[in-house]
Amino acid sequence: MLYFHSVKRILFVGLICLCHPIQAESSDPKSSVPADLKPVAVDSLIVDVLSDDVSDTYVSKTTFSESELSNVVKAGAKVISGETLLVANLGYGLRLRTKVGSTEHVLLFDTGTEGQAFLHNCKAMGVDLGGVEAIAITHGHWDHMGALPQAIPVIVAKRGRGNLTIHVNQDMFVERGLELSNKEIIPVEEVITQSGMEALGAKVVNDPKARGLLDQHFYYSGEIPRVSSFEKGRQDHLCRSGHKSDWHPDPLLMDERMVVVNVKGLGLVVFSACSHAGIVNVCTEVKRLFPDISIYAVMGGLHLGGVMEKLIPQSVEGLKPFNIFHIITGHCTGWRALHALANAYGDRVSQSAIGTTYTFEKKPSKETTGTTKAK
Repeated sequence: MLYFHSVKRILFVGLICLCHPIQAESSDPKSSVPADLKPVAVDSLIVDVLSDDVSDTYVSKTTFSESELSNVVKAGAKVISGETLLVANLGYGLRLRTKVGSTEHVLLFDTGTEGQAFLHNCKAMGVDLGGVEAIAITHGHWDHMGALPQAIPVIVAKRGRGNLTIHVNQDMFVERGLELSNKEIIPVEEVITQSGMEALGAKVVNDPKARGLLDQHFYYSGEIPRVSSFEKGRQDHLCRSGHKSDWHPDPLLMDERMVVVNVKGLGLVVFSACSHAGIVNVCTEVKRLFPDISIYAVMGGLHLGGVMEKLIPQSVEGLKPFNIFHIITGHCTGWRALHALANAYGDRVSQSAIGTTYTFEKKPSKETTGTTKAK
């Protein structure tokens, strides 16, 4: 999620950045996910927002969320101040906790931009990083992987070397850059390498294919097909394979992945950190994979701010067929997109904010909108 205008239009017809060659889909477009990858129906899913662009203790909350203010007090804060509240900055990172019977699992969904901010936020929320079993990385951008070099040692110190698994694919490790309006190309911060993660004590699974994580509690996708007529990415995104290589267009960021959780009695909760694929493409792929399960919630950055605002009307309209109960926008969504979605879908739309906890769990009553539950 990077807001730079480019005056150069790169003609693009079916060509992807040479750093990311397209791989043909091997499965029938109408087929569902293989049975061995299908996520189990979890009893509950708890989501803690550890990194996000927005800090707002007054933002309207869903009925199944708990605010930053409440969370820091529960974590032990005796006074509300800049020291006890969380720090918002460009980026995205969530802690996902699931439960099936007596079995519980903890997954980090990205980390965010900067290590000290991430660790401060975890401390402020009372998050014990020793419980993190795995990290699902969504794509190779610094605002999603930047906190890893500081987060990994803290987790490994509590769990031991080799007891933290990080999921990536090889295309996340190319060098990225941006073409500015004056045609200057400026690199963005390089992300930690696979060998760097392993040196810190993590086990790395580097594979482009989809997989189930942690007893199938989480579905970690493979490549997300680009099928909509309007979600064509950003022409100012560039990549190269090394410092001495030439820059190439990288509008589609084919290394991006999503995570899906199936909550018993509710449906699918889809996590799309930046939606470089396009949120309509993301939801289209989810329905292709899981045609018999409804999408209950979508959470993450929709990448509709800045130069992408022109796609807002089509994106809002394109989400209608999915009949999503909750759209929780964060990170790179942009305020115009949030307003347009709220105008179209009313209370189904809400703004994510740093320090918020969301609990997805079927109530025993007839209500189906989730529950408000302590951490």
